[in-house]
Amino acid sequence: MDLSVVVPVYNEEESVALLCEKIHVAVSGLGLSYEIVLVDDGSSDRTWEILNEEAQKLPCLRLIRFRRNFGQTAAMSAGFRESRGDIVVTLDADLQNDPADIPLLLKRMDEGYDVVSGWRKDRKDPFINRRLPSMLANGLISKITGVHLHDYGCTLKAYRREVMQNVHLYGEMHRFIPALADWVGGKVTEVPVNHQARQFGTSKYGITRTFKVILDLFTVKFLLHYSKGPMQIFGKIGMWFGVPGALMFAFMVLGHLSYHLFGTEFGSELVKRPFWLITSFMLIFCGIQFVCMGLLAELQIRTWHESQDKPVYVIKETVEPHA
Repeated sequence: MDLSVVVPVYNEEESVALLCEKIHVAVSGLGLSYEIVLVDDGSSDRTWEILNEEAQKLPCLRLIRFRRNFGQTAAMSAGFRESRGDIVVTLDADLQNDPADIPLLLKRMDEGYDVVSGWRKDRKDPFINRRLPSMLANGLISKITGVHLHDYGCTLKAYRREVMQNVHLYGEMHRFIPALADWVGGKVTEVPVNHQARQFGTSKYGITRTFKVILDLFTVKFLLHYSKGPMQIFGKIGMWFGVPGALMFAFMVLGHLSYHLFGTEFGSELVKRPFWLITSFMLIFCGIQFVCMGLLAELQIRTWHESQDKPVYVIKETVEPHA
């Protein structure tokens, strides 16, 4: 199959019917074999029922239903895994991404790119609580990962399957896919796309999501730059704390020697009040322990997922395209 359009869906009963129609119109005239894969991420409204009604009308629809809400990253991971197209296009289900932009992404891929990311240049969201945090996050992600994009948060993206087979997702990692694809040798670019104001319902994203993104960004930084040689980062941390610690220890030894050999007042104070040095070493040691445990835990989680090829979701049922 040439093309798979993957859409994570969660409580979008008002928009999914129109969404399916718009995607079908956008890709049906491209002369490609295609499928539309909608992943219901444990919706609690009538989303699944409406999707089944649309599947009766459109034979290109494939439906996947989770047993509960696992999150957008899990839904996208299921979409990548269960879809069959050589090119996978993802977009949101709230109609803010315009399906009519899909041919634009595919045209850019014909130029030899492996990942084409949408850029919501004229974004129709509130500035203070949506656009400003997004701008700051995009700048930070671009700086840390080295893959410079204006809009990491735009779900409208196109991927070559051969690249995505080497990318594994969990946590909130879906927004970092371009950086992960670049890490495995993919060629990444972006194109301006349309962005619509939300027509139905309310946004599923809140400010608390920002903290999850920041924590996952540290993970991505570690995986991109230090996963092959963890000692590079652990060694640097050890040097940062070890060298000052060694100097402090040497300073204390000299103080003790000056007190015992020459009876200096300065050395006397160090001998009488060593608790500040002991306390500092204890705090530093605890800090290093926590940092190392966090990084090692991330490595263990990644190994657990990849070595067992264990998905981060559980599918309740699927609906295959009608003949």
